Amino acid sequence: MSDHTEAPTFPSGIPVIDALASSGERGEVLIITGMSGAGRTQAAGVLEDLGWYVVDNLPPQMIEPLAGMMTPYGGGVHKLAVVVDVRSGEFFRTLMDALNKLSDKGTDHRILFLDASDAELIRRYEAVRRPHPLQGSGTILDGIARERALLMDLREQADDYVDTSAFTAHELAAHMAHIADPDKKDEVTVTVTSFGFKYGQPPDASVIVDARFLANPYWVDELRHLTGLDPAVRDYVMASGEAQAFLDNWVKALAVALSGFRRHRKHHLSIAVGCTGGKHRSVAMAEALTAQLRELGVRARTAHRDMGRE
Repeated sequence: MSDHTEAPTFPSGIPVIDALASSGERGEVLIITGMSGAGRTQAAGVLEDLGWYVVDNLPPQMIEPLAGMMTPYGGGVHKLAVVVDVRSGEFFRTLMDALNKLSDKGTDHRILFLDASDAELIRRYEAVRRPHPLQGSGTILDGIARERALLMDLREQADDYVDTSAFTAHELAAHMAHIADPDKKDEVTVTVTSFGFKYGQPPDASVIVDARFLANPYWVDELRHLTGLDPAVRDYVMASGEAQAFLDNWVKALAVALSGFRRHRKHHLSIAVGCTGGKHRSVAMAEALTAQLRELGVRARTAHRDMGRE
């Protein structure tokens, strides 16, 4: 596409991008760039999950026309993230010109530069057994050196610089969420799932709570056909002092953990409460745990994985 491509217009004939500037509701454009292997793809995926429109490996000349398609109200694209890197070849050298054109049009944009140490980049490339895009017939380190030289000026002009060398996938996701919306209040959503150990533990649980030591309603004829959602089963499970003490201590421990989660910008905690079949004790305890967390102001929800099994 040439540099003379016309910007899209409203029926009135006013270019969309000019309307964004005059309305005071400009869209957001985030340029994701940096070293190959530093996490650009993962960062783009996080933004996509947060509702951004994400385009990967876009030639810089396409940024301005794409930004021109953003809409100031209603449906459409309000937040645009573009991944631009050395895969664009010679096109990459025109990136700064493309960003200057955005500024001339009154479109705010930020540059996010992702980096990592040479040793970590080599480790990541060796783990996936793929060559660096610039290594040619040389080594991975040769490719990294060439890329650093190409990106030197862009790194200095970046609005956000992130070294991902020591980041886990969750930490990168949390950091990207903060970059995407730095003013958003950090909240942790807790999912409390009941399950039966005989059907296997939930693989995605961060915390496992074992409720099998509690009195089992299964051995009470009038309670066996019920579930932990029924008051009679709930009262039977929670009747002992040890059940309430167990619950109270878990809530205290989780309050400490949630404080740490907020500090490290981790936004979800998955707790699995298990008993033998996942129908009585675990369901009652999961409901009680969720209720106490909500009383503390925690955003909590329950799920019962095995309650409907025979």
